[in-house]
Amino acid sequence: MESNRQKKIAGVLQQDLVDVLQGAASSGGMRGVIISVSKVNVTVDLSIAKVYLSIFPNAGAKELLEGIRSNKPAIRHELAQRTRHQLRRMPQLEFFIDDSLKYIDNIEKSLRGEDNPLEKPDLLDKRKKS
Repeated sequence: MESNRQKKIAGVLQQDLVDVLQGAASSGGMRGVIISVSKVNVTVDLSIAKVYLSIFPNAGAKELLEGIRSNKPAIRHELAQRTRHQLRRMPQLEFFIDDSLKYIDNIEKSLRGEDNPLEKPDLLDKRKKS
C-alpha cells in the first residue's frame, strides 16, 4: 500500500517526465512519436522510481527505450531542476515499457472472435510438460 507521500511524489514525477520526454523527442527530430508515462511507482524509502512508458507507434519502442535509458542522468538532472522546490533528493529512475495496452487489445480480439484460441490452437503458448 502506497503512502500519501509516495503517491504525491509519483504524481509530480509523472507530470514532469511527460514534459521532459515529449520535449526531448520533439527537439531530437522524432516527429510523430507519442511518449506517455502511464504509471510511476516510488519505493517506500523514496530512492527508486519505476517509470512505465507507453510509446506510440510501437514499432521503434525498444530502441527508444534504450535511448531513454542511456540518457538517464540528463533526464534525472532535468527533473531535479524542475522539482527542486518539492523534493530534497531525486530518486533513481528505472524505465520500463508498459505493455498493458497490447494485452488489452489481445483480450478484445479474443472476445470479438478475431483470434479465437479454440479455432486456432497455435495462438496458445506451448506448455512444456516435465
